[in-house]
Amino acid sequence: MAYQHILDNRTHTVADYLRKNLQSADAFRLVSAYFSIYGYAQLEDALDSVGEVRFLFGDPASVEDVDPGNAEPKSFDVTENGLIPNHALQQKFLAERCAEWVGRDTVSIRSIAQANFLHGKLYLTTPPIRSLVGSSNFTQRGLGASTRANIEINLASDDAEIYAELREWFDLIWSDNKLTTDAKQQVLDALGRIAKEHAPELIYYKTLYELFRADIEARLAQEGRMGDVKLGDTAIWNTLYQFQKDGARSAITSLERHNGCILADSVGLGKTYTALAVIKHYELCNRSVLVLCPRKLRENWSLYQAHTGHIANPFTDDRFAFSLLSHTDLSRDRGDAAGIDLANFSWQNYALIVIDESHNFRNHQGQRYERLLNEVIGKGVKTKVLMLSATPVNTSLIDLRNQIYLMTENRQDSFRESLGVSDIGNLLKRAQTQFRQWESRAPLNGQRNKQELLDNLGSDFYRLLGGVSIARSRRQIEEFYAAEIDRIGRFPDREKPVNVYPATDLEGDLSYKELAERISEFTLSIYRPSDYVVSEKGLQQLEEEKKARNFNQADREQFLIAMIRTNFLKRLESSAHSLTLTLERTIGKIDTLLDKIDRYESRQNPDGSLAEVLPDDDEDDEEFLINRARHPYNLADLDLPAWKKELRQDKETLNSAHGSIAQITPERDGKLARLKQQIRDRDANRTTDRNGLENRKLLVFTTFKDTGEYLYDNLQELAVELNLNIAMVSGDATLTSAVPNNFNSILDNFAPVARGRSDSDSGCDIDLLIATDCISEGQNLQDCDTVLNYDIHWNPIRIIQRFGRIDRIGSQSDSVRMINYWPTEEMEEYLRLQTRVEARMALADAAASGDENPLDNYDGIQGELNFRAQQLKQLLDEDLDLDDLTDDGVTMSDFTLDQFFTQLLHYLERNREELEQTALGAYAVVDSEKDTGVIWVLRQRNASQDKQTQVASPVHPFYIVHVRNDGKIRHGCASVKQTLDLFQQMSLGKTEAIHKLCDEFNRRTENGTDMAAYDSLLNAAVKDISQAHNRTQTTGLGLQGSGDFRLPKSSETPDSTEDFELVTWLVVLPREQD
Repeated sequence: MAYQHILDNRTHTVADYLRKNLQSADAFRLVSAYFSIYGYAQLEDALDSVGEVRFLFGDPASVEDVDPGNAEPKSFDVTENGLIPNHALQQKFLAERCAEWVGRDTVSIRSIAQANFLHGKLYLTTPPIRSLVGSSNFTQRGLGASTRANIEINLASDDAEIYAELREWFDLIWSDNKLTTDAKQQVLDALGRIAKEHAPELIYYKTLYELFRADIEARLAQEGRMGDVKLGDTAIWNTLYQFQKDGARSAITSLERHNGCILADSVGLGKTYTALAVIKHYELCNRSVLVLCPRKLRENWSLYQAHTGHIANPFTDDRFAFSLLSHTDLSRDRGDAAGIDLANFSWQNYALIVIDESHNFRNHQGQRYERLLNEVIGKGVKTKVLMLSATPVNTSLIDLRNQIYLMTENRQDSFRESLGVSDIGNLLKRAQTQFRQWESRAPLNGQRNKQELLDNLGSDFYRLLGGVSIARSRRQIEEFYAAEIDRIGRFPDREKPVNVYPATDLEGDLSYKELAERISEFTLSIYRPSDYVVSEKGLQQLEEEKKARNFNQADREQFLIAMIRTNFLKRLESSAHSLTLTLERTIGKIDTLLDKIDRYESRQNPDGSLAEVLPDDDEDDEEFLINRARHPYNLADLDLPAWKKELRQDKETLNSAHGSIAQITPERDGKLARLKQQIRDRDANRTTDRNGLENRKLLVFTTFKDTGEYLYDNLQELAVELNLNIAMVSGDATLTSAVPNNFNSILDNFAPVARGRSDSDSGCDIDLLIATDCISEGQNLQDCDTVLNYDIHWNPIRIIQRFGRIDRIGSQSDSVRMINYWPTEEMEEYLRLQTRVEARMALADAAASGDENPLDNYDGIQGELNFRAQQLKQLLDEDLDLDDLTDDGVTMSDFTLDQFFTQLLHYLERNREELEQTALGAYAVVDSEKDTGVIWVLRQRNASQDKQTQVASPVHPFYIVHVRNDGKIRHGCASVKQTLDLFQQMSLGKTEAIHKLCDEFNRRTENGTDMAAYDSLLNAAVKDISQAHNRTQTTGLGLQGSGDFRLPKSSETPDSTEDFELVTWLVVLPREQD
């Protein structure tokens, strides 16, 4: 229905009415709660010719209150929320024109001083005499000029008497200095903030502020509670670097919100100290804490326990009271564990459990995992779980799932409310499917496109990992905390690795290749009893398991034998001495089994159990973990004569190999001879640190304690000759003659400065330390600047962890170096052999981990091991760190946004008001050689509030898309982490607008009048978001029965630019070539 006097913005708009009547007007008076530049834009031409304008803010509701505790107005909001992004592209240029108009002498602006005092909207023009009273504000929507304009009710009149009364009412209020105040300068200031060119750094932080706005107050409140328990007064807290303090805060927040946290910072960033701060927080809250660590790392943690009274404890004043047990103690019901009687130990009363190297709990069917979950966490008081791990995501996300289940006590829906994840198992199952498909597409050379995987894992996966994990890389710390690192000292430079290929046998009779081939032929029938099963019960069990899982105990044993051969090969690479001892132990086990069979057959021992002759875990090599049989056999089930024959043949073979390898005595040992020469060279060519002090310290790593003891014994004569103090440490043994023979004293005297040794504690400084991987984590030994890998751990991450003992922030060395002893110069052949045998070992591990069909994993495992081989080849030529090794691999830091949130919190301490006053839609201009285009940050206006709705963006309702200048998508909306990384790299530190680039942008767009090119890039971003949303819904359709999927309403679907508002944007122009 057409109204004659009513303007409702449907049949007639307020903008059309005013535009018509302002054409010839000499005076214009208006009252509105809001004034926006977009409202001005609708009447710009008409207003330009009006003689006098008086604008009265009817209510200072448009005055933003930045500080909730302060009622004083801060600034006027002259933009509009919820505008179509295309319109917002021009706001800077529009603000410039509006400011020019407001600045004229003919324009006056006043504001009602008292809030909620006047709510009317009024427009008066003359001539002609026209008046309009109603609900329309002076905004684009209020004036009816938007495609989604407000429905208003306004009454228009040309009656002179009505006009006169309204004019008198307006003038009385306008002239009342107690009721109104002049606001023109405030509006000009607000327009100036929008019209000015923005610094890239400001736009970066404005982006973070809008993304994390909802979490800021909750985080600050949590930090306030931390302050209440006086954590800041503790010695551990005041020892931490700022990035460690931020990590501790984030961990505590995650523990409080989600009951758990995975702390996965990269090597050398001090996870142990960060965890100690978290422990101290809970101890100050009178909560009991239990630390579980691998047995080899026990000494690392016991140093800090107050009751041990260790002289080297740097935090004696903090009186740490946590209990400490090893992972293996979960397998024990009795016995002593460093003074703890396990038979009477209560596992159930700990409010916080800290698990070091938590990736060791990847097998949810293992005895330790089940006890940890059911008895330690699931019973007694409510238990929070902090897990420490620097291990990348390798062949499976199942490992990750099982660690998350420790936080949730195996509940699938624990994160339904906090993270919008209603079924953890289903989410990770979908992600694992994507992971395997990605691996299957990888070429045989192991090179993989990580971005392809990250784009397909799904936003809910990012939300889950972002919520429960903290993972910062060394590169991120250097970028995010650049000022602090400059103050405390940067990481040292890494020299190119020195690669050495010593002969196995100096007499040349035995080569590594020949010995490796002999090992590959070992049949080891002692470990495959399934081949000799003859009982009906035993054969039926094998058949049933094969049908159920396509994999049975016989298959498992074949793979376990491959693991044992792998262990033999690793020991050969370490030292002939280590392999000799291992062969002796294996031959001894065969003798024991043959004796047991003989006694059983002669009725001397009716017990036919085989459990006692199964192989034990190799404590020196964490990847060598033998799983017990699901159905242990009895000797009565087996063909004993056939097995005895094979056992005797195996014994013959092993004795022959043992006789050959035992010939490599210390005098014939090529590696030992090369090491002695290396030590002489090191002593003769000492390095000098930044303080001018000479350094001849050398840290020698080996995988096996046997090798460590062998080196210690055979270097004594050289140590005396060169006047060197020498020591050896392993997980359960130490050797030295120079200082008290205990783990921490040895480390203190090897690295007295880094470990803070006091003068009263000083002994003889150790120059040469031989160590197993018991110190490859959690130790700062940066007094030394050279690491020598006597054997190459097959997992390249372990090599980097070893190097991380000396390659640390604040080092006094200008550079550090790594020397690698490789078993052969024929690297391609070596890596093929290593990959082949380790693939079988990994399959055996998958079999033990409860995968439905481990054989299905073969391609993925092979791809991962090919990738590892590529990483090891990189070690030959490059000075790598964990960041370099995982550029093409996947780590936890690929999924978490916590570092951005922490960075924002620091910025807010000084700049919150500026961020509040920066309008939505603001942009900055930078340049780049290859990433030209625009990074768009959008917010979906019509987003669903239902957390069970599947969404395409990890930061929903926000979407971040990087579009190249050719319209192609560089980073889609799922790749928030990667896009923010790029945003930060191009913006951080640029605290002023780059005027040369701004001028170029203005030239290209003709000062904002021609935005067609950027409209096109914006439309490309929205199209990509829409397609990503549709893909998400298609994927989710298969989950309807699981209860964690709901289709959004059609009104909540992002289809066009009208469904979004522009938050910020970063223009990336091509960099000019010099």
